[in-house]
Amino acid sequence: MKEQAYRSWVEVDLDSFTWNWAELRRLVGPAVRVLQVVKADAYGHGAIEISHTALKNGAACLGVANADEGVQLRVSGITAPIIILSPSTGGEIREIIKYGLTPSLSDLLFASEFQRHLARAGVTSPVHIEIDTGMGRGGMLCEEAPAIIRNIFGLPNIAVEGIFTHLASSEVCVDYNEQQWSLFRELTDRLNAMGISIPIKHMANSGAILNYPRFHLDMVRPGLMSYGIHPAPSTEDRADLRPVMSFKTRVVLLKEFPAGASIGYNRTYVTERPSRIATLPVGYGDGYGVILSNQGEVLIRGRRAPVVGRISMDMTTVDVSAIPDCHIGDEVVLMGRQGEEVISANDIAVRVRTISYDILCALGKRAPRIFLQKGKTDAVEPRLRRIFIPHEERSRARIDGMIRQCFQVRARSEELGDAIFYEMFEALFGKDDRQLELRSNFRYEIAVSEPAGEEAPEREGDSDDFRVTTRIEYTKVFRNPVFLIGCAGNSEQLSSFFEDPLCEYRWLLQDGHFPVRDRDFRVQRVRIDSEDVPVIRTENTGRGYEVWCGGEYLREKLSRQVRVELEIVTRTARSRRFFSVYLVYPTRGLDITFCYEGTPIASVREVSFFAGRQPYPEITRETGRSIHLRIRDDEWVFPNSGVTFLWDDAGSERVKGQ
Repeated sequence: MKEQAYRSWVEVDLDSFTWNWAELRRLVGPAVRVLQVVKADAYGHGAIEISHTALKNGAACLGVANADEGVQLRVSGITAPIIILSPSTGGEIREIIKYGLTPSLSDLLFASEFQRHLARAGVTSPVHIEIDTGMGRGGMLCEEAPAIIRNIFGLPNIAVEGIFTHLASSEVCVDYNEQQWSLFRELTDRLNAMGISIPIKHMANSGAILNYPRFHLDMVRPGLMSYGIHPAPSTEDRADLRPVMSFKTRVVLLKEFPAGASIGYNRTYVTERPSRIATLPVGYGDGYGVILSNQGEVLIRGRRAPVVGRISMDMTTVDVSAIPDCHIGDEVVLMGRQGEEVISANDIAVRVRTISYDILCALGKRAPRIFLQKGKTDAVEPRLRRIFIPHEERSRARIDGMIRQCFQVRARSEELGDAIFYEMFEALFGKDDRQLELRSNFRYEIAVSEPAGEEAPEREGDSDDFRVTTRIEYTKVFRNPVFLIGCAGNSEQLSSFFEDPLCEYRWLLQDGHFPVRDRDFRVQRVRIDSEDVPVIRTENTGRGYEVWCGGEYLREKLSRQVRVELEIVTRTARSRRFFSVYLVYPTRGLDITFCYEGTPIASVREVSFFAGRQPYPEITRETGRSIHLRIRDDEWVFPNSGVTFLWDDAGSERVKGQ
């Protein structure tokens, strides 16, 4: 018998999905945008792969039910707009902003809270406004909408991109759909009269796409039809749709029973004649519902076999007496086509008195998805990935526990394993579990010189300080269009800057003098990808001196690798005689140069401490001028690394004698 890879599996035919998209585009035309609905894991088909295929076919955006679904798409690499079609909770706002999702607004309370978070983060966000024209669920009531929308337009960090409603009975042609249409158009006309223009209007789901062409407006929202299922029998002549999903398993056991044998729990089926019964490794735990007991059918060798007995959590029994050539290992189709026979989602829904949406979302909950393209396996998505989001809060505790246990086993000591884990965790993520950032090609040049210009003393030797010009360069993933550079006066303030995800760079002022003056700390230049970035404002606050930079024009660079350049002018006391550089992020490739030409600094030496495979940098010295440390661009340096430069002051005795 041929070895089988899976107990059961779901096949998702991406060619059929693309076919349905061509039918969709034929119906709506090229000018109408398409929002592909991928909520509930794309109706059970696999949201990540379906989303990628929809975007390749021209989808303008994707629709999900909540922030969690949007996050899963974002962490899989999807950058297209993702609209949350249901009302969001306050607890989802942080993820909505963090992952650039577009919420739908149904009330002013959530809109105001969203505005508060956006202002704090220094970003703006598009939104869509939902109108309740008769569905009775989400959305604001038509009569209340104009006043609420006017207030939302007054929120500076919110950009209203779309307005929509949802039809209650779009799969059939009834007067109620026309009533909802009239209410929606009357509202949008009233908003236009008020001078409120909203670019994208949409209301057509699958039923309305098929039944009401004039409801297409600026954008449509196909769900069920894109997966090859007609919303009602009356729409079947309006589009040639092909089912995308099949649910399959295999025969794992065959038995011959005499008449009078009971099959399954509670003896709900008793054989009336000698019967051949096949056991399938699928049950209600896989979404094949108990309600199909003694009334469902499956396909084996192109023929129908009835479900007999009560469906268990993990097994189902079928009568194959009429299929004498059935063997262990035979493919079994629970939903889909085999030969000339078909069992559709609608067929199953009719049997159990539910809707096809319910069947699609439930079937194969534990099964991997096998994606087919041109008849061949394009990709296999394990079920684990469908419930595990790598970068989210609820998954982190699980990851942490696994890593910690690995250290315990490897160290052969629970105590030592924990010590290693927590030391590593704090080094990489800090005490507050900050987001891990990776930087590469790090360049750090410190130029120590005598004060110049307004900083220069009236007489030589009067100044107690050196001028320090620091030029920093590195490559990283850009995360915030508006960011700050912080100057702290003590360790507590420095920790506060580390807690702020908008803080791009932090500096600890050596003498702790506050408030900070321009001569103490000045950001001379900020550049992103060789383009100057403006300083928006500077201010002394309770946590230190803040220099805010950037602007919304940088949003196009988000989530991309950029080259950051900073030039900072500060000072250090002559009597201090050391300067330290610390690395707080994992860094690949490092150059640090300490320049002191033209100063009384002498006998410069370095004390370096680098964590990584190459703890000893290459060192180049030019006596009287500079000292240079380098770690190759393919070598990693980890946090809690750095170097301290120490020196003597050849002119110190002369200064003291004056």
